Amino acid sequence: MSDQEDFENETEAEQEIILTAEDLRKLSPLDWARYGTNRIAYMRPVTVNNQRAIAIHAADGTQIGAAPDYALGAAAIFQHGMGVALVH
Repeated sequence: MSDQEDFENETEAEQEIILTAEDLRKLSPLDWARYGTNRIAYMRPVTVNNQRAIAIHAADGTQIGAAPDYALGAAAIFQHGMGVALVH
C-alpha cells in the first residue's frame, strides 16, 4: 500500500470516530488534544486594546485565530473544516 493510501485509510477511520458531548467531557487533557487538535476548536472571550474579541483555540489550547464576535469566530472555524466545542 502506498503512503497516500495509508493516509486516506487513516483519515477515513478517524472520521468514523464520533464522540458524544458526554464522551468529550470525560476526556483527559492528553486525550482531548489527541482526538481533536486538528478537528475541534473552542472560543473564549478576550480583551484586545480595550475591545472585546474572541480568541479561537485548537483542542490542545494553542491559539489559532481571533474574531470580533462569536458568530464570526464560529464561521471561521467551520470554514476551516473544524467543529466548535462548547467548553463552559
